Amino acid sequence: MMRKIKFTIAILSGILLINSCDTKDLELTNPNELSPETFFSTPAQVESAANATYANLQTIGLYARNYFFAMDLMAHDALGNPQLEGNKAPFSNFSFNSGIDIIQLYWESCFNGISRCNFVLDNEERINTLPESILSTQRKNKYLAEAHFMRAYYYFLLVKRFGDLPIYRTGTIEGAARSPKAEVYALIEEDLTFAAANLLSKSDEQAGRATKEAAYAHLGKVLLYQEKYDAALAAFNQVTGFSLEPAGSFYNNFKEETEHGVESIFEIEFDEDFGTGNMWDASSGSQGTGFAESTLRGQEYGNKSWFNVYPSDDLLDEYEPGDTRFGDTFYVPGSTWAGGTMVASDFTTAAGIRRAGWKKYQNYYRRVDEAMQSSINFRVMRYADVLLMKAECENKRPGGSQAAAIAYITEVRTRAGLTTNISPNAADVFAAIVHERKVEFAGEQLRFDDIIRWGIASTELQGTGFQVGKHELWPIPDRETSSNPNITPADNNPGY
Repeated sequence: MMRKIKFTIAILSGILLINSCDTKDLELTNPNELSPETFFSTPAQVESAANATYANLQTIGLYARNYFFAMDLMAHDALGNPQLEGNKAPFSNFSFNSGIDIIQLYWESCFNGISRCNFVLDNEERINTLPESILSTQRKNKYLAEAHFMRAYYYFLLVKRFGDLPIYRTGTIEGAARSPKAEVYALIEEDLTFAAANLLSKSDEQAGRATKEAAYAHLGKVLLYQEKYDAALAAFNQVTGFSLEPAGSFYNNFKEETEHGVESIFEIEFDEDFGTGNMWDASSGSQGTGFAESTLRGQEYGNKSWFNVYPSDDLLDEYEPGDTRFGDTFYVPGSTWAGGTMVASDFTTAAGIRRAGWKKYQNYYRRVDEAMQSSINFRVMRYADVLLMKAECENKRPGGSQAAAIAYITEVRTRAGLTTNISPNAADVFAAIVHERKVEFAGEQLRFDDIIRWGIASTELQGTGFQVGKHELWPIPDRETSSNPNITPADNNPGY
């Protein structure tokens, strides 16, 4: 197993305890408990505050547990087996409401992360007073840029699910009213533009931190979601120095030993060495405190473990004969694993034997049991995503090159062992993009956002309970509408 790269973290006696942190553990206790008058006085303190901005990604409300369930079930990449918990099943049939805990924890996880980012940004002046001799201007701007990047990332997670949002540029304001989503996107663009200008490149940065290329890739995605195709393409063209994992190595994107590889642009860090610790504490569900740096993805999806969800027939049937991604995405009878060869009974549920189980992000390639803890990072931005988004930009922008779009698609398909025969007209190229994104990113929480922004969800999710004009968004959670005087139940999203 690869050696974990350690970050150097300070321990502040009497104020807080910062975890011995590495690329797998960007962690800090609640920054709202800190006093700027006694903090940001050393480079180690500045770094630890920047580290803290990542911690909420590791919560149950986001990538430790709930996020992958909600997104995969809404997309119908995954369907629930009979034992699936009652708070998760509503995301498959779109029966969720404003009182469901998963939506509440998602909201809180993101806004608590934004608070950590604002704690850093509110103290920019104090950070900049540190002498150049102990912390260079480049390093100061780099840490500030990490806070800008992470604030943008949390707001992007939020705006896709809720639309109009309270905007908090400082940690001293609470209970703001919802601002139009256009203003939220403007803040995200502003943050990512600063981040792109001031973050270090991947080649110069410690693994696990936001980089210049990650900022440009996310800026491009944010612009693409707003149909600003020329600007998005310009941002994507700044993402250089990456390549696809070679043919036969697609699965490197989903193993622990090959994290931060040639294709990886941004990852959510996990390390089972830290255990589940505080994971089940009520507060840690969204606050990102304590030792909770493991994800439950392996245990939850593992067909020889809890097997709470299975790949839908619709998804399985989307793969072409000879597509090597199928065998790297799913286990089926005859698949090899650490225990030998899987057989049909390995996919047994109370509802019968399923056709397949998930292979992405599973530990069965190296062990016969999916322990509760999993160290496998989530690759939330891969170079394949950038290539297919560039293809989309070329396909959609005025004067775009369909030949260039086809070339980007071909690069992804070639790695999968497939040839390409796409006629160079916009409709056929777009259909190819829709297909490629579905099979390339199966179980990676991208499909639902794709079909929503393309306006095809009503067709793709026909018969699931999805309602146009309602389920594109989640409801604002009850706890927010009951505690924030500027957001009442009457202000909720349509249909809730």
